[in-house]
Amino acid sequence: MQAPLAVLGFLLGLLSYWQTSDWRWILGAVILIANWPYTFLCIMPTNNRLMAVEPAQAGAESRSLIVAWASLHAVRTALGFAATAAFLWASLH
Repeated sequence: MQAPLAVLGFLLGLLSYWQTSDWRWILGAVILIANWPYTFLCIMPTNNRLMAVEPAQAGAESRSLIVAWASLHAVRTALGFAATAAFLWASLH
C-alpha cells in the first residue's frame, strides 16, 4: 500500500506545482518518491540477506543485519517526514 500512496503523493505534488508554480511542491514530491529507489538500492539487499538466513542458523551476523536494517528503515521514515514538512511548508505560503 505504501508504494501506490507514494506515487499518488508524487503526482499530486507535481499537480500542485503545475497549478501554483511553487517549487516547494516539487521538493516534497521528489523527497516522497525518493523512498522507492532508496528501498530498492539500500534496503532490499539487506532484506534479501536476512531472508536467506535459516532461523536455526541465526546468530551474530543476522543480528547485525537486523540492526543495519533498522537504521536503513529510519532513513525511509525521515524521508516521509521531510516530504510531509515540504508539503506543509508549500501549503502555508
